[in-house]
Amino acid sequence: MDTDTVQMDQAIKNPESGKRIGAVMTEIRRRISGRELVAGSRLPSVRAFAKTMHVSASTVVEAYERLAAEGLIRSRPGSGFYASSPPAPLTLSDIGPKLDRAIDPLWVYRQSLEDSPALLKPGCGWLPESWMPVDAMRKALRTIARGEDAVLANYGTPLGQLPLRQLLSRRMNERGIPASPDHIILTESGTQAIDLVCRFLIEPGDTVIVDDPCYFNFHALLRANRARAVAVPMTPHGPDIEAFEQAIEQHRPRLYITNSAIHNPTGATCSAVVAHKLLKLAERANMTIIEDDIFADLEHEPSPRLAAFDGLERVVHVGSFSKTISTSVRCGFIAAKPEWVEPLIDLKLVTSIGGGRLNAELILLLLTDGSYRKHLDTLKVRLSKAMDDTIGRLAALGIEPWIRPRSGIFLWCRLPDGINAGDIAQACLADNVVLAPGNAFSLSQTSNSYLRFNAAQCDDPRIYRSLERALKAARQMPAIR
Repeated sequence: MDTDTVQMDQAIKNPESGKRIGAVMTEIRRRISGRELVAGSRLPSVRAFAKTMHVSASTVVEAYERLAAEGLIRSRPGSGFYASSPPAPLTLSDIGPKLDRAIDPLWVYRQSLEDSPALLKPGCGWLPESWMPVDAMRKALRTIARGEDAVLANYGTPLGQLPLRQLLSRRMNERGIPASPDHIILTESGTQAIDLVCRFLIEPGDTVIVDDPCYFNFHALLRANRARAVAVPMTPHGPDIEAFEQAIEQHRPRLYITNSAIHNPTGATCSAVVAHKLLKLAERANMTIIEDDIFADLEHEPSPRLAAFDGLERVVHVGSFSKTISTSVRCGFIAAKPEWVEPLIDLKLVTSIGGGRLNAELILLLLTDGSYRKHLDTLKVRLSKAMDDTIGRLAALGIEPWIRPRSGIFLWCRLPDGINAGDIAQACLADNVVLAPGNAFSLSQTSNSYLRFNAAQCDDPRIYRSLERALKAARQMPAIR
């Protein structure tokens, strides 16, 4: 009997070898079902796949033979193994939160956007649908349906609908931001607004400063634009100015992206003192600032805006209405200095032509029908109560907020000593509870003891029961990695 035959016989009899064979088979099945291997595709060679899977060649041979017996792959003598047939059609049972996915800046998005009634989402970034003005939206949709055909059928203008830009101009001027309607560009979302500005201002390899922690999608957008991100620690009053100055001196950044008011994920607000120092540093470094003001309408009292201090000279101001009206109705905006408006319009036309005219008309009706301010007043009261309730319930588990935000929806909370937020998030996901672990927001990966909670999504007692179980289990694990 040759050596390989002996090894295969031992693998079959040895339970550990059986597990390794099963692991190889599972990986091949995954590649086929995921369309990485289509019908006729050649499987990795035995030796190469043995190295990839950290198993012996005989283990891979046995796994391939078993898969061939199932009809999933076939052998071609002298050539190797090939996928033999198309994978089965994808079914809904194949779609769901991937519990073993690495926690990266898009992990929270992928879990939170799963459309399952069973999922609880204290880690997501939006309000519950029951908190949104859905009755006002239905009324506005009926009005639009009875209106001009062009709104339903035609592209919007390059800048976007003038009446909405005029309204946005008045709103920004009330906050001290001198933006005329001609300096405002409507976009399909706040995310698209930031992406357009990044495409316009940065080249591959440019350096961009971000807060640490910051909104995780900033990381992803910068990677998509092939920029190099540099992190500056966040404080309760804005970015650490000393670290910010050092980052400028060492890296010569082109751009800085931030939420100056109701910071995501910490809930912090940039003070006037820090804002002035930031703008002086930006001027000295010839650096532009993107101020993402998406949470503006959730403030109880307006806080300082970089764009107001700067007059839109170095600051590009962006926002949207997804946090207060609807995440489904996508409409954002950019306010920029005059000489940047035309090239930004060109980029917008290239990527989305006329933009979301129907959505813009719907937002305009909702902002002007008299109900929006009442909706905001109710929303702020509900959020304040939800903040207090969530802080109290988390405190009972030993989870404490970094700061008590003045407004907004987020609590940036520290776990008890020795607990890893990624472990807690993975454990709670098994209970259909989607959390937002701190390192998803941290470029430096120094927030592994933090979780971001959305107070508006934290009223279900199952969340706290799941957290309690996960914390209890985590205390039996090694200290934070």
